Order: sequence, then structure tokens, then C-alpha cells
Amino acid sequence: MMNLIVQILRGIILPESVLLSDWFAVLASFVAINTVLYLVLGLAKLLPVIRIRSARGRERRSETRNIDPEASV
Repeated sequence: MMNLIVQILRGIILPESVLLSDWFAVLASFVAINTVLYLVLGLAKLLPVIRIRSARGRERRSETRNIDPEASV
């Protein structure tokens, strides 16, 4: 029973030689960076859009485009 617990703590799926190899460290680093990148992108989608006011857009129209001709500009 104690031997099984020790194997679970070390890792049953992959042997220790694989977990300590250089290519596995590179793969783990790539996965970590990719996870952080997607986390930042996901959080950025939750934030409201920041719009910079400029002289263009609605303020530049000299006459109304409303159906009601008596509406204000």
C-alpha cells in the first residue's frame, strides 16, 4: 500500500526520467505561456471597449438623418 502511494506521488503516467528531460521542460514552458496568453485574452474580452472621442462620427453631421425632419441635429 505504501509503495502505491509513493508511485502516485512520483507520477504513474510518466516515469521520472521523462519528467526531468529537457524537451519536457520546453513543452511545459510552452503550455504555461499559452495558458497565460489565453487567460489574458479572455479577461480582455470581458472588459468594456475603450472608445476615444474624436472630431469624426456623429458630431460631424450638419443635418439630421432621422425620419422626423423636425428632430434636432
